[in-house]
Amino acid sequence: MKKIVLAATAGAMLAPAANAVEIKAGDWNVNVGGIVNAYYTYVSCSGDAVGGLALASEGIGCGGEDRRTTIGNGLLPNGLVTSATTRQSGFDIKAHIGIYHATATDSAIAQNSEVDVRQAYFSFGSADLGTFKLGRDNGIFGANAIFGDMTLIGAGAPVQATQRGRVSLGHIGAGYAYVGYYGQIAYSSPRLSGFNVDAGVFNPVADSPIVSAAQYSTRSNPQVQAQLTYADGPFKAWLGAKSQKFKGVAAGAKDFTMSGWEAGGSFQRGAFGLLANYQGGKGLGVLSDADQGNVRSKHWLLQGTFKANEKLKLGLGYGISKNDDNTAGTNGLKSNANFTAGAYYALTGAITLVAEVGQTRSKSFAGGEAKMNGAAFGGILFF
Repeated sequence: MKKIVLAATAGAMLAPAANAVEIKAGDWNVNVGGIVNAYYTYVSCSGDAVGGLALASEGIGCGGEDRRTTIGNGLLPNGLVTSATTRQSGFDIKAHIGIYHATATDSAIAQNSEVDVRQAYFSFGSADLGTFKLGRDNGIFGANAIFGDMTLIGAGAPVQATQRGRVSLGHIGAGYAYVGYYGQIAYSSPRLSGFNVDAGVFNPVADSPIVSAAQYSTRSNPQVQAQLTYADGPFKAWLGAKSQKFKGVAAGAKDFTMSGWEAGGSFQRGAFGLLANYQGGKGLGVLSDADQGNVRSKHWLLQGTFKANEKLKLGLGYGISKNDDNTAGTNGLKSNANFTAGAYYALTGAITLVAEVGQTRSKSFAGGEAKMNGAAFGGILFF
């Protein structure tokens, strides 16, 4: 099996601005901040052999063992984030670079020097015009799901095959497909009567099948993503879509067009919060674009949180990702589901301590089921 190299979301935008270092340099305001986190995770795997991207299997969930421990990153990596803002000729201008790194490796002596420059873009706009963004950043499709996921500052599904050398998965592959990071030219409209539109053209990507050989390459057409959002006080709702043409390059792989749509909403009233999201379509993959080829799939995420006091937030999250088609690309995988219960304690304004327990289940079209029980304990710091 190939090593899984999926990187989970950047989350630099989550760092509280009040904690970052701000420097005034002429007309520019330079902001330096970042993320550091580590979690002790333990998993045990049991049940049947399920093929494909079965997150609960021994091969992926437990990293080739029946049980395993890792002390590494949660869903977010460590990061150093720099942005610079100014106003010139009536335009609000911003430059942003985010550099990320993983904690855990399988070696105590090898260099841990691999970095991931996940964000590097500039933007310009105004309140009346809207904002244009050019460079590399997360996609539009799936952003509300992953950035609203309570396990973003925790671990979620503590999948061992990804946590060593990268990160855990949260509800990626068991609730939503990965938001992805792309070269892009995107536009965000001004908000009008609560509505705004985000749309863009994105660098087309090849498939990332992870557990098998690549089947598809890109055509000359860009990937397209768009989203309509409505926000009114504690309520937010969104409707989005994405599409890209893929060219079959392996024997028997035919050209196809990835097409997906998404709908969701969130509500926060006092101490209570709810989030629901649905994704469906063709070629969305389990983890990333077309990683199973031309397969129809569905992703659901449902989450509820309760703030017990000023410092402690409790939450329950359930997600499931299901394949409609039993094809060679799925390798027999029918679904991944994850349930996570979490407690998030704000020790200080910068540090949050986290405890999560959960279970991930993977099912095959043949009726088999694999189960991974997991727990994560640790914390995250934003500066």
